[in-house]
Amino acid sequence: MVKMKGLKIILACQVLLLLTVLNTESRQPVLHRVGGGRFTWKPNVNFTDWAIHEQFYVGDWLYFGFNKKLYTVLQVNKTSYDSCIGENFIKNIKKGGRDAFNLTEAKPYYFISGRGYCFKGMKVAIIVQDFPTFPLTNGSLPTISRNGSLPITISSASNSSGKFILLVMVASALTWILFYI
Repeated sequence: MVKMKGLKIILACQVLLLLTVLNTESRQPVLHRVGGGRFTWKPNVNFTDWAIHEQFYVGDWLYFGFNKKLYTVLQVNKTSYDSCIGENFIKNIKKGGRDAFNLTEAKPYYFISGRGYCFKGMKVAIIVQDFPTFPLTNGSLPTISRNGSLPITISSASNSSGKFILLVMVASALTWILFYI
């Protein structure tokens, strides 16, 4: 009888671990084309409007496509962003005119173009969030790919109804084992 009780406890722990793993959502990074197109880091693009229609998560990438002879991409702080100050930037993203920047932390990021182009609207501020790991109550995942975003890969964890049925089946089996065996 003692061995059976120990077996039930081990089995219950294994099922709870399985439930935790099955109930965790996952997501692969998304490549966001800044401005929505292939070469849209240029004047007269409404980057604020583009950014508010996107969802940025840790691990995503920003793609800046631009004419490297004319424009730059500088990561700056909020003060430099607000005032279009290109000196003392955090990072110069310019490598070749088709550059990607990895969003590694949940925080606001600010980017401007130097050489006076910031004053012509070449700046963007984005808010990066951690991807939610809690179960979603409405049974759907957030939209990952939107205007101008290209999914690199998206996990197959979006089958919420199938996962729910599996969770119910496992919980029922655990209940039956614990109380009837």
